[in-house]
Amino acid sequence: MDLTVTFTPIGIIHSCFKEKFGIPRQPGLVPAAQAILEILPPFDQDEAFTGLDAFSHVWLIFVFHGIAKGKWQPTVRPPRLGGNRRIGVFATRSGFRPNSIGMSAVRLENICRQDGRLSLQLTGIDLLDQTPVLDIKPYLPYADSISQASGGFASSAPQSALTVEFSDPSRQACDRLENNYPGLGALIVQVLQADPRPAYMVEGAQRTEFGMRLYDLNIRWSVCRNTIVVQKIETDRMDSNSTHPQQDPSRPQ
Repeated sequence: MDLTVTFTPIGIIHSCFKEKFGIPRQPGLVPAAQAILEILPPFDQDEAFTGLDAFSHVWLIFVFHGIAKGKWQPTVRPPRLGGNRRIGVFATRSGFRPNSIGMSAVRLENICRQDGRLSLQLTGIDLLDQTPVLDIKPYLPYADSISQASGGFASSAPQSALTVEFSDPSRQACDRLENNYPGLGALIVQVLQADPRPAYMVEGAQRTEFGMRLYDLNIRWSVCRNTIVVQKIETDRMDSNSTHPQQDPSRPQ
């Protein structure tokens, strides 16, 4: 019996996150994170979305397209466990799975059609730019929120002890760029307070300077104890000396 299954994406994500480093590890942790879900033909029919605007949140079923195929692992090291303890991949939401399918509950801000294209405006996202979306389902509070549920090793939301500050040049740049990127300052603060560094790097503190991409901006920041200082916000592309930590497939982001 042939169990091969093929899916056709119904849409594609246009996200503020242009690379994996910096993406929050769960949806809703960075409310200022925005994305547009562009619905692709032939699924971009208005009647297919009738009634969806009555829901505040939706589930997105998507493909982890930033992970190489065939890279699944039976065990991974979740950041919530310090990045040192291995646990079964099916007990995590790691992208390194046999089938690289993910799900996110995100806030639906608006449904609109512009220049002939149907799109959903979303916030609180944790999705890489160009992520293919396989399906959309409404979030049902009475069924999807279970008050008595046990959360295993991630029973509560992560708490941040980090303070985010801006250098004078970076604050001036942020204020100037807010016209083109509304909410940029809040986005930067929320992303950095969630601490995008891999867990092993936080504990070892081998590096104090980092860079990440938001939209087409290069954000340079440094860490000293529990304070993050945004040093620069640049609009040019990152050079070959980028200060991103290397992605380790056994340390899910």
